[in-house]
Amino acid sequence: MGTKLNTKDQGVEWPTLILLAATYTLWALATSLIYHNFPALAILLTALAIAQYSSLQHEILHGHPFRSPRLNEALAFPALNLTVPFQRFRDTHLAHHHDPILTDPYDDPESNYCDPQVWATLPAPVKALMRLNNTLLGRVTIGPVLGNILWLKNEAIQLWANARGTRRAWALHVAGLALVALWLSATAMPWWAYLAAAYLGHAILKIRTFLEHRAHEAARARTVIVEDRGPLALLFLNNNLHVVHHMHPSVPWYRLPETYAANRDHYLRRNEGYVYRNYLEVILRYFLRTKDPVPHPLMPATASNQHTVQIGSEAIT
Repeated sequence: MGTKLNTKDQGVEWPTLILLAATYTLWALATSLIYHNFPALAILLTALAIAQYSSLQHEILHGHPFRSPRLNEALAFPALNLTVPFQRFRDTHLAHHHDPILTDPYDDPESNYCDPQVWATLPAPVKALMRLNNTLLGRVTIGPVLGNILWLKNEAIQLWANARGTRRAWALHVAGLALVALWLSATAMPWWAYLAAAYLGHAILKIRTFLEHRAHEAARARTVIVEDRGPLALLFLNNNLHVVHHMHPSVPWYRLPETYAANRDHYLRRNEGYVYRNYLEVILRYFLRTKDPVPHPLMPATASNQHTVQIGSEAIT
């Protein structure tokens, strides 16, 4: 899971708590007062709040800002992003943090690759759709709906099978959704506008997840560094320094840049130079081009297609 670095703050991690309070405040204002006067701006601001909230959920599941898991989970209770129960996000993401399985279509819950044997059996229109989804343009346009369909399909399978913790996670999520519904029923923003904001929020997050991992023989070289220090880095809580996060998952988001800067050469040797200067470079390079093939390039076409094939926290069978 990566080498443990003892830089976790003692007591309450105030930067995280303050940012969470600011995110909830922005969300509340955007869905109420701002929407009443500036609807288009409110949808954009709500989308940014949802994206920031999702990044904060990621921080929370790694043990921030409190030492108490129950207190942390309570902070993420409102279901602003609609389709991802916090406990399911936690369980699948922590499974993803086992670096030896990174990018494996079966074992890594966040893999963006498909088993080549399964790929060979897919209809041509499905292949075309998945290839489009492997460009950045496709990932931010059709990616949210494709991802949610596949995610929810897999979750339905887990619910039907009564997989451990799944029903409890969804029951808590429904309660969190009820809070969101109650708020929206009393404010200016209609549901169609909130759904548009949620879609946009998911699309923004797809920029980060688009190239976080690559197929590589060495597990240590599968995780990216994007040396961005602009607004997207804040929105993603420095998770663009992804190899640092994987090596030190207990380090809070606001300490990742200094951790990286202190050992930059080490991290780049470790991931064998899988690095981009910023997200502008990523956008210019991959907006209309695929970074990777959909079928895993290092996987022999011999695996059983009775498994569930994972595609970026979603699943296709």
